[in-house]
Amino acid sequence: MKSKIQELIKNIINSVIKNQIQIFLLLIFSSSSLSYAQNEIKPLKGYSNDIGNMISMLDNLKQRVERHVKNLDQAGTDFLLDENSNSPGAMIYHLAATEAYYQVYTFEGRGFNAEEKAKWETALSLGEKARDEFKNKPIKYYMGLYDEVREKTKKLLKSKDDDWFKSKKGNVSMHWAWFHVMEHQANHMGQLALITKRIN
Repeated sequence: MKSKIQELIKNIINSVIKNQIQIFLLLIFSSSSLSYAQNEIKPLKGYSNDIGNMISMLDNLKQRVERHVKNLDQAGTDFLLDENSNSPGAMIYHLAATEAYYQVYTFEGRGFNAEEKAKWETALSLGEKARDEFKNKPIKYYMGLYDEVREKTKKLLKSKDDDWFKSKKGNVSMHWAWFHVMEHQANHMGQLALITKRIN
């Protein structure tokens, strides 16, 4: 009788443990599925597959950059970590300028013309001249430039397909060029995260 009771208790315990493991695995699976659904890379409608995936990544990074800077006041927008650093406003301008450069490079096979240099060259180079020029404008001004450039990027890339994306200018493929724009955003996103933590 005693052994039967022990066997029954053992079976109950094993059943409870098995159920707990199943619940635990279900929760893990559910949370990972939800997480994946919220953070997946997939081509946007209207774009070829590889270009659409790149746009998805570019836009994701841009949104994360925006989260770091969107609430900056004027002092935060113009903040310099040290005498050799660049302000958050200047860095956003720099991101827009770099993307604008890759637009003309990949779509037209050239560098900036005189008019484009006047608008973008200081932001492209940054440094002392940018520290002198890029101040006393709200963060919305810089984000407006960034938004404008990204809208044009998306319009231009929508007109191309994955064969074009694989093509090269010299030894640089179009895919690599836009990958570089993406990694460039990620680099400055890290800098902006550091700076905004120092401001706050």
